[in-house]
Amino acid sequence: MTLETLLGKYKWIENWITIPESPLGKMNGRTHGIAALKNGEIVVFHQADPALLHYSSGGILLKAWGNYPGAHGLTLIEEEGEELLWLVDQDIGEVVKATLDGRILLSLKKPDHEAYSTCNYVPTWAAVAEDRFGGNGDIWVADGYGASLVHRFDRSGNYLSTLDGKEGGGRFDCPHGLALDTRGREPEFYIADRGNRRFQVYGIDGTYRRTFGEGFLDSPDISTTLGDHLIIPELKAGITILNSTDEPVASLGVNPQVASLEGWPNNRKWVAEGAFNSPHSATTDPHGNIYIVEWITGGRVTKLERLS
Repeated sequence: MTLETLLGKYKWIENWITIPESPLGKMNGRTHGIAALKNGEIVVFHQADPALLHYSSGGILLKAWGNYPGAHGLTLIEEEGEELLWLVDQDIGEVVKATLDGRILLSLKKPDHEAYSTCNYVPTWAAVAEDRFGGNGDIWVADGYGASLVHRFDRSGNYLSTLDGKEGGGRFDCPHGLALDTRGREPEFYIADRGNRRFQVYGIDGTYRRTFGEGFLDSPDISTTLGDHLIIPELKAGITILNSTDEPVASLGVNPQVASLEGWPNNRKWVAEGAFNSPHSATTDPHGNIYIVEWITGGRVTKLERLS
C-alpha cells in the first residue's frame, strides 16, 4: 500500500531547513532528535553548539541554545499544560528535563546498577509515563549504546529499577529509542530493540506485554504516532508505517542498499531526494505533516507536507 492510499497526498520537501553554519556543525552536526510543538513549531536536536534549534512552522530559525556535544534523544512532554523537553546526551551521559528556553528542571544521575562496574553508561533516549495519559510520572531511560538496559526513575528522579529484556521477549540488544504510545485504551512504552530488529512493549507499570517486528523490521530507531498509525524510522534506511495492530502497511523512501556503500552514512554523495539515507527520528505536527531527521554529518531534515 502506498502512503497516498493510506494517509493522503504528501509533498517531499528536501532540506526543509538549513542547519546553521558552524565548525562543529560541519564536522559533526548529526540531526538526531526532532519534536513538533502544539503551535506547529519544530525543535531539532543536533550535535553542534548550540544543539537545540527552534524553528517556526515555516522553517525560520527562532532561537538556538544548549551545549550538548552528544545530542541524541529528544522527547517532548507536557506538565500542567506546559511543554517541556527531555534531552539525552550520549557523550557526557546527561539526561535532563528542560524548558523550551533551556532552563534545567531535573537531571538524572547514572543508575546505581552492577552493569556499570564493567560497562559504560551511554544513554540514548528518555520517555515519561505522563499524568495527562493516566501515567504516574515515572521516567524511563534507554541505555542503548552502553549496557543495553532500560532504567526506571520516579518523577523526582530517584532510581527505581531496571529492565534487561529477559523478563520479556529476550535480552535487549541496543534498546535505542523508547516512546510512550497512547493509541490504545491505556498507554504503553514501545522500546525499539534495534539490534534485535524488533520492538518490545511494556505497560507503564513495567510489566512486559508483547514483542513485534521480527521478520519485517530491520533497524528500528524509535516510534511516533500519526492518528492510529505508527511511523518507524529505520536506520538502514527508510520509514515503515504500521497500522493500529502494529502490522506493516506501507513504507516510504526505502533505500537499504545505501547502507552497504562506502562511507555510509556520512558520505553525502549517496544522498538522493525521495530516498532516505539514515533516518534516526521523526515527528508529526498538528496538521499531519511528517518530519524526519537523519544521522549524517551536517544533518538532514526532510518534511513531508500533507496536501490532503
